[in-house]
Amino acid sequence: MFRPMRRFKQQLPEEDVLHLLEDRPRGVLAVLGDEDYPYTVPMDFVYDPADHTLNFHTAKEGHKLDSIRKHPKASFCVIDEGVPDETGDFFYFNSVIIFGRMSEITDPAEKVAKLRLLGNKYFPTAVMTEEEIAKNGARVGMLKLTIEHITGKHVHER
Repeated sequence: MFRPMRRFKQQLPEEDVLHLLEDRPRGVLAVLGDEDYPYTVPMDFVYDPADHTLNFHTAKEGHKLDSIRKHPKASFCVIDEGVPDETGDFFYFNSVIIFGRMSEITDPAEKVAKLRLLGNKYFPTAVMTEEEIAKNGARVGMLKLTIEHITGKHVHER
């Protein structure tokens, strides 16, 4: 169903792919938007190894949610900051591309668990995460991307 990587010799090992998902702060979500135009949006995210999903906080309405409700298939791209090559003119960088299906998290316990996971990635302390959940948890939505296909690639741009 999914195409194999054309440049398979540049494919990242699974542990490097998972490291990028755990380490990087943001990626770009792509969904099918209005009038079937691609709609991309930068998103904070957290990878949950327990169920092999990516999780995102979101507003409870808007273009992204309308798109996901109409077409749940999505793609998400994460890229590292890269490092200069020996010449200093080009970069080596790693990227991950994920395909899967987006869904809204409606179960209150699951929503809080995913918010906690996300907060613990971004806030310096668990106490701050809990304070933020208590203050704003009821006002935010949570989405998850159930991963169906994932690839990572090491690139030397030229």
